Amino acid sequence: MVISKITAGLKKTRDNLSSAFKSIFQASLTDDIYEEVEELLIQTDMGMDTVTTLVANVEKQMSRKEKQNSSMVFDSLRQELISMINTHDTAIRKAPAGFPTVVFVVGVNGTGKTTSVAKLANRLLADKKKVVLAACDTFRGAAIEQLEVWAQRTGTYLVKHQHGADAAAVAFDAVESAKARGADYLLVDTAGRLHTNKNLMEELKKIKRTVEKRIPSAPHEILITIDAVTGQNAVPQVKTFHEALNLTGIILTKLDGTAKGGIVVRIQHELNIPVKFIGIGESMDDLLPFDSKEFVHALFEA
Repeated sequence: MVISKITAGLKKTRDNLSSAFKSIFQASLTDDIYEEVEELLIQTDMGMDTVTTLVANVEKQMSRKEKQNSSMVFDSLRQELISMINTHDTAIRKAPAGFPTVVFVVGVNGTGKTTSVAKLANRLLADKKKVVLAACDTFRGAAIEQLEVWAQRTGTYLVKHQHGADAAAVAFDAVESAKARGADYLLVDTAGRLHTNKNLMEELKKIKRTVEKRIPSAPHEILITIDAVTGQNAVPQVKTFHEALNLTGIILTKLDGTAKGGIVVRIQHELNIPVKFIGIGESMDDLLPFDSKEFVHALFEA
């Protein structure tokens, strides 16, 4: 079941929370409990503003009598957290009929960008969708070869040029190929040098303009891969890419490798950009659609 995979993937974050929550809620409840809860949640990288809002909402909704019941406080906390992050449509946006849906995957090197492209392709292929891949990261050494290996493993058609080629030209050819082949999806792997590099943003904008001219409303999704291990340091990355490209969603990778899983909540609450997929392992089927209820239940499951 998906819920069991999410539960396993969030083990480090959950283990970090569970014993502390048990000690808080098994003791006699005092007025200090909310401060203790805030401190605990901040440690998961939910962020001060997000946690303050969350706890304040819980306090407002509960009567004095309810506040003395530990199980009710705990349940209220979970429900409020679900409400806070359940404000977005996490489904992939679709192209108009007769056109392939174009998905850009962007992000800095090392965040699992190319691997996420392959895993997303694998999900779509499992749903009997026809997929074309575009190797538009023509700058990083071995990036094209890496995507080519994934394309071979998944049986996906790949459009590529040689190393150092114009990425926009690759995108143009990929669009034409996807249209000619009647593809349902075109997944575009992009360059990922440091987010402080202005030239990278201009290159991504150029690729975007190229695709926009060939397919109405494309790209339909611009997803940024964020390494969950970086925690709150991921926030400026998201902001920079969003200002340049108007991101539509986030793929949060390596969530199984950190105790800072609360970054999911902070990103959605503070930046108002939906987390659409989470990566919770190395296998090809370990990229999962984000579901707020499943996430919160897995986070707090004993």
